[in-house]
Amino acid sequence: YVLGKADFYNRSFHVNQNVLIPRRETEELVDLIIKENNKPNLKLLDVGTGSGCIPITLQLELKNAVIEAVDISDLAIEVAQGNATQLNSNIRFYKMDALSKWTLKNQYDIIVSNPPYVTISEKEKMEQHVLAYEPHLALFVENDNPIIFYNAIIKGACSTLRPNGKLYFEINEALGKEVKYKMEQEGF
Repeated sequence: YVLGKADFYNRSFHVNQNVLIPRRETEELVDLIIKENNKPNLKLLDVGTGSGCIPITLQLELKNAVIEAVDISDLAIEVAQGNATQLNSNIRFYKMDALSKWTLKNQYDIIVSNPPYVTISEKEKMEQHVLAYEPHLALFVENDNPIIFYNAIIKGACSTLRPNGKLYFEINEALGKEVKYKMEQEGF
């Protein structure tokens, strides 16, 4: 935040207090998507885009990918749009609450998300610089419903993901079994 930028997948992204600083784990998720999906003209959706590092990188790395991204925060979308412009990436950004009824009309080959997944009880284990500066809206979920965003995205994916489409998440390692179970319940 001091520099106003962060490196992600060999590119420099503008960051400020309205978006999370991109992390290595998210680069690994993006790298996995790129390696597993080398077909041209894929249509992708990023849910909870923040700085836009996921959709922008995917659009620049995947041949002719058409990508849309959503976030609940107008300020995050502003940062993401600025990053897309700076990096010559053509992404369509929309404001959307992932927890509300999805009104998206398109069908996607891939839906990806790095949603909030740190429980309130895990706050005490976090480094102070994360707690003091990064947006809590993008980090934390209540202890009594830690997979609330995964549930909503999985449900939304049921109506917007094409047959044989793929759903990619970054998850809290403590919630892996719960997320996997929910996905299997919905036919993934």
